[in-house]
Amino acid sequence: MESQYLRYIAKEVSLETGSTIEEVRKEAHGILVEMSQNLQMGCTRLMAYMVSKVFKRVFTSMFINMEGLNMLQQAIQENPVILMPNHRSYIDFLAISYIMFRYDIPLPVIAAGIPLAGMKMVGEILRRSGAFFIRRSIGSDKLYWAVLSEYVKTIVRKGFAPLEFYVEGLRSRTLKSLIPKLGMMHMVLEPYFKSEVFDITLVPISISYDRVLEESQLAHELLGVPKPAETTTGLLKASKVLQENYGCMHVNFGRPLSVRQLCQGKINRCQYNLIPRDLPQKPSADIQACVSWLAHLMVRIQEQGSLIRPWSLMASVLLQAPASLLLEEGLLWNQLTEKTLWLKKLALDFGARLSWPAQVPDADVMSSTVAIHRAIVRRKAGQVYLVQEEEPARRHPVSPEEGVIRTAAPLLMLAAYKNQSVHVFVRPAMVAAAIDVTTSTGRDELLAFFCFLRDVFANEFIFVPGQASQDFEEACFLLKKCGALHVSQQEVTVSEAGAEVFSFLRAFLQPFTHAYQVTFRYLCEEEAISFSEKQFLLAVRNLTTKLILSGELHTYEGLSSDMQKNILSALRRLEAVTKMRASDQNEYRVNKTAIRRIADTLSGKIPPQMLQTTPVARL
Repeated sequence: MESQYLRYIAKEVSLETGSTIEEVRKEAHGILVEMSQNLQMGCTRLMAYMVSKVFKRVFTSMFINMEGLNMLQQAIQENPVILMPNHRSYIDFLAISYIMFRYDIPLPVIAAGIPLAGMKMVGEILRRSGAFFIRRSIGSDKLYWAVLSEYVKTIVRKGFAPLEFYVEGLRSRTLKSLIPKLGMMHMVLEPYFKSEVFDITLVPISISYDRVLEESQLAHELLGVPKPAETTTGLLKASKVLQENYGCMHVNFGRPLSVRQLCQGKINRCQYNLIPRDLPQKPSADIQACVSWLAHLMVRIQEQGSLIRPWSLMASVLLQAPASLLLEEGLLWNQLTEKTLWLKKLALDFGARLSWPAQVPDADVMSSTVAIHRAIVRRKAGQVYLVQEEEPARRHPVSPEEGVIRTAAPLLMLAAYKNQSVHVFVRPAMVAAAIDVTTSTGRDELLAFFCFLRDVFANEFIFVPGQASQDFEEACFLLKKCGALHVSQQEVTVSEAGAEVFSFLRAFLQPFTHAYQVTFRYLCEEEAISFSEKQFLLAVRNLTTKLILSGELHTYEGLSSDMQKNILSALRRLEAVTKMRASDQNEYRVNKTAIRRIADTLSGKIPPQMLQTTPVARL
């Protein structure tokens, strides 16, 4: 509260609002009290005891890489440490704190959402276990930003405990990595940029689950069901999860990375010498680019460190079968196991880290996996069927539209588990799509379409900025390694043995391309040229449902609200949709010419080179 930076901001806010400096400082103090953690070992021991009981009840085992944990222990003694886990479940931060408590490593202070602070008793236990609470919607609240920034930077400068935050910002409802949020990343790195600390150590952490506790809730949220409030009562009602088996949890502590080494040659820190450190300063373009690059790199390392379970491969296979087959006739068990084992080999060729028990027969591994996920599929008489949730008794029959949503819930759960391995297959799948759409064998043409797909899907998948050519070369290398491609300096051709690989990869990417094309179709056919986000989500969902019922569309992933929001964000980035400045309700204006050009390029009607030179849709 006594920092020169906060004093300066308090004066600015006082002048802008007409409040006295004392009133502003009192408000800042209230923000700090609401936000700050109060780590106490007695409460931490209680939390560790409760977490231990819960974990032993719901998980059969918990695996940790001790090499990474030992490196973390050493890193904490040298520089300020930032823990950067992926975020797939509410129990992520409990798992990390529990592990560090058990192995006598200094406990982290953890950035958590403010709704958790409002939970009776639980909120205070979390605060005393190291959590500090951040409002979800800060907007342009200059004072709140200043207090949060100074609080975070003080933790980094003092280095009294590791700081833990989710670079993705939110829990992923689709179980694939989210585009990183850069606000907190800027805050934790600023002490290094201003030479207030010699170095900062980043530790990416990958948490993988056989089965996620919130799988059903996440799928229904994607279909528009409101997220339940985070309350102590709700937590107690959810205690039925303790009666289920959620398999194994894997926690992989990545190699500690030096910010000093990563940023070498990328930024010029001298600019911070020209202005007093205590004054706010807008980051330069090279600083912003470096922070974005670092954030994407951390998420990419999280992906590479995650373990892929058999169920992710089985879900990928199941989703390539028609939904009607899974609901009525069922998929042959032998067909599922045979294709899964083929996919296992392909994943290993692509460098995936698989968690597949070596000492257990493959058939037993897959049988036990299906048993864990009996809420999604069931095995009966040599067939595998999709499980639909039981509907309560009702007076009126289920409408066709309601039937689609009911079928979509388990399919979105399957899609979420498929997404656990999406980082392994997406780049080769984009090369396969480029070959299929362009019908070209020239490297330059294929690279151009690959870069186009990379731009369009930049909100769906994690691509490290500035590495488009490397991604393309890596994908071609992997396809050549598995015998699917012949690669020369000028040409890329599919081998005779590559037909099955390319068939799978094309189908793997199709749910995304189909969902994007459906959205483009809606925006081009809709008479209005402006819309609100709420109208957009509802209209796209209705059109997708209509196309599924007519048989024109066979994938259900386009019903996901997260995918629809990703498409909207992509179109804003590509300048095909613009947000109306005067709007307070997220209203947008659409450029239909730009949308048509993107849609035509995605379907191969025009080459991507034409799109890149068109001013209405700059990529």
